[in-house]
Amino acid sequence: MANSMRFLLYNIRYAAGIGRQFHFPVPYSGYLKNTNGNLKKIVGFIKSVNPDIIGLIEVDSGSFRSEKSNQAEAIAWEMEHFHVYQSKYSITSMAQKVPVVNKQGNAILTNRDIKSEKFHYFGKGIKRLVIELELEDLSVFLVHLSIKYRHRQYQLQDLYAMVKNVNKPVIVAGDFNVFWGDRELELFLAATGLKNANSVRHPSHPSRSPRRQLDYILHSPQIRITGFQIPHVKLSDHVPLICDFHVENAKCRAKVRPRQIDT
Repeated sequence: MANSMRFLLYNIRYAAGIGRQFHFPVPYSGYLKNTNGNLKKIVGFIKSVNPDIIGLIEVDSGSFRSEKSNQAEAIAWEMEHFHVYQSKYSITSMAQKVPVVNKQGNAILTNRDIKSEKFHYFGKGIKRLVIELELEDLSVFLVHLSIKYRHRQYQLQDLYAMVKNVNKPVIVAGDFNVFWGDRELELFLAATGLKNANSVRHPSHPSRSPRRQLDYILHSPQIRITGFQIPHVKLSDHVPLICDFHVENAKCRAKVRPRQIDT
């Protein structure tokens, strides 16, 4: 029996929200406001879709805007998940010396047993973090690639070197920032053999009226996709991606619960 799982990928923008409130009284001032109200809405959404693995991009680990609370830890507590968090910036980065910015990172949450965790940093770019999480049947890589095209290409080369050495099926997910379109990923996909769970290429950004695909869930051929949805949720500037899957020939180790999405 296949071990059915649900993966949720969501760039939550530090729970800073969108729209007029985010840009009042000056553009992007939402990054400096209290985020706990919107975080509660995000938690409510995540609980409604009941994922087994959650990849969170742009998480606040305890600045004044989250009232010193780690957002990943808060969500994990509500979901009864394990969580792994790390800063987006390497220890030698100048960003580590900037208040608020040094509390910005990514996280993976899961209700499955974690076999190991690793934190890698790309050689180029400001945002360099790669979280690698090994579970029983697969490994998950979470990334947030650079906004600079040249840096993204270097980062994809580094990512290939990490993925090719993994013996288990893998999911590589995150905000890839491929502003030139998914053709940027053609060589990476060809080299790794990974496939895009979003087979019809639905856009994921901006959430009010998505027109470009920036967020990706890529997977090994041994991972069979049984469902893929992008709910019209406007709690961040990105919409969430929801992927149901099972690993071929994997033994069922958890009780499978009915899956529904309330939007």
